[in-house]
Amino acid sequence: MVGAGVLSLPYAMSELGWGPGVAVLVISWVVTLYTLWQMVEMHEMVPGRRFDRYHELGQYAFGEKLGLYIVVPQQLIVEVGVDIVYMVTGGKSLQKFHNLVCSDDCKDIKLTYFIMIFASVHFVISHLPNFNSISWVSLVAAIMSLSYSTIAWTSSVKKGVQPDVEYGYKAKSTAGTVFGFLSALGDVAFAYAGHNVVLEIQATIPSTPEKPSKGPMWKGVVVAYIVVALCYFPVALIGYWMFGNSVSDNILITLKNPKWLIAMANMFVVFHVIGSYQIYAMPVFDMIETVLVKKLKFPPSFALRFVSRNLYVAFTMFVGICFPFFGGLLGFFGGFAFAPTTYFLPCVMWLSIYKPKRFSLSWIANWICIIMGVLLMILSPIGGLRQIIIQAKTYEFFS
Repeated sequence: MVGAGVLSLPYAMSELGWGPGVAVLVISWVVTLYTLWQMVEMHEMVPGRRFDRYHELGQYAFGEKLGLYIVVPQQLIVEVGVDIVYMVTGGKSLQKFHNLVCSDDCKDIKLTYFIMIFASVHFVISHLPNFNSISWVSLVAAIMSLSYSTIAWTSSVKKGVQPDVEYGYKAKSTAGTVFGFLSALGDVAFAYAGHNVVLEIQATIPSTPEKPSKGPMWKGVVVAYIVVALCYFPVALIGYWMFGNSVSDNILITLKNPKWLIAMANMFVVFHVIGSYQIYAMPVFDMIETVLVKKLKFPPSFALRFVSRNLYVAFTMFVGICFPFFGGLLGFFGGFAFAPTTYFLPCVMWLSIYKPKRFSLSWIANWICIIMGVLLMILSPIGGLRQIIIQAKTYEFFS
């Protein structure tokens, strides 16, 4: 659950301001926990049947064809989008590690090469067969995310409030402030994003009528969300408190001392996004291989898996090299892709399947989430796209 999006939360706070920033963080935490509970509940709502994929639940709620058309494109955008962002994150963290460790007499190395180094790991571990086989990768990733989040806020505390700290909006124009605000909403949405693989994860838990999988799954979700709160709130609030609007879109890039600790934290980010990349890539591999075998009649073989998975890793690497804008990508994908699958699609499915009584608590709660999610999906990509365009003006491709 704790994604690399946590690193951009102080920057999001600087675009939102104290009041709206805290409100957006808390509301997002509550809303996404609620929609995640709905998905855990809907996994086995039909006796004897489990919805092991997001699109299967969509097909049950909206019909065979419409369910596929609604859910699959959204899921693919999320999973591919996250993997592209993680390529950039991994490359930038490797570059920062290199610059910190080797600051005196070292030659500058292009970000492009660091992204390629990060991708080279995935050309190997992408061939692990399923979720259970990457559980050790997930465990390492979970420990790493806790570690670098803790380092980020404790190092900020040690550094103290900067002498020239400013809490006003960074942009000088009204348009800049508004677009920055919208992009920051996408940054926060990106940080809360485990819904796309939650059914696939729940599918790995054994289930019987006496002991349904939703019991242990919900316990896991609650623990995950407590950890999310312990990571996100200190990083966001302390990072902004110490640096104000001078914080960069990755808090670990802002922090420079103590060198060894920040270098270690960047390496933790690298290990974490290696695991997270695989969590989001697995369902994509599943989809690609299903289409190749069932629709295009390719015989299932090692060669098919080898080529299709390597091509996918190469694609995400290439896009990451072309557009290495961490903040802009978070804002864009956070709103455009994560808002539907995280904030309001579960609510639409719940209303469609359970049909709660009009103006009941469940009906009102779901409609509030749907309205918020739709506004988020429409507005925040505009801010993210503007940020990418501004950064692209001064950026030389493959530099």
